[in-house]
Amino acid sequence: MGKSVVVKNLTKRYKLYSNNKEKLKDIFLPRNYGEAFYALREVSFEAQHGDVIGFVGVNGSGKSTLSNIIAGIVPQTSGEVEIDGQASLIAVAAGVNGELTGRENIELKCLMLGFNKNQIKELEPSIIEFAELGKFIDQPVKSYSSGMKSRLGFAISVNTDPDVLIIDEALSVGDKAFAEKCLVKMNEFKERGKTIFFVSHSIGQMKQFCEKGIWLEHGEIKMVGDINEVMPAYEEFLADYKKMSAKEKKAFQEAGLKKRSDPEFAGKV
Repeated sequence: MGKSVVVKNLTKRYKLYSNNKEKLKDIFLPRNYGEAFYALREVSFEAQHGDVIGFVGVNGSGKSTLSNIIAGIVPQTSGEVEIDGQASLIAVAAGVNGELTGRENIELKCLMLGFNKNQIKELEPSIIEFAELGKFIDQPVKSYSSGMKSRLGFAISVNTDPDVLIIDEALSVGDKAFAEKCLVKMNEFKERGKTIFFVSHSIGQMKQFCEKGIWLEHGEIKMVGDINEVMPAYEEFLADYKKMSAKEKKAFQEAGLKKRSDPEFAGKV
């Protein structure tokens, strides 16, 4: 069906500072200060129109960083991301202003996406109906629960009809009925040839909805392929990880941190 997303050698590097003084020195002095941390390193993959791809990996593996870069929220340090169309990220509180009401957030987000006032007026009833927030739609978002914020974000994104949909743990909060409603909507998108990236700790949701999987570990791709191949391998890793002692888990995480702070590291085992 053609490529919808192409990611080439994507790297995201942050600087970690011990204090604000060190950060200021790094900005104004020629010598480098701070420690480099690679949230992602040399990540490459392609997605076709109609693909539903799940990102899996333990906390801190780089899933949300990758999601934010594809959505255009966070810039990469190097590498390329090519998207055929417009991408939209659905994550708890992503792009939501807590000081504004739900209705005002709808208007603001739609304006940012390029819709005019008449188009927003037409879209607003559908978004409000899908969100199922009732009277809370005119209350400040800072008073919302995590589930309510997720409902609002999901309702805005699916009703503005993006070409690429990125869902980052947005279905992990809230009630089961709303999650099922969202899955139905996502299946509609899939049938229309849209690309969906799905981030969730729910193994069941991954298996139910995704066709392909990308397993990230320490900011790099550990495995990519059919979901029926990736998930069993990842589940086997999780089973082994859960059996580790606290000392062994700490050693695994520390090895990952050391690897991700090494500027010379590029695919070393």
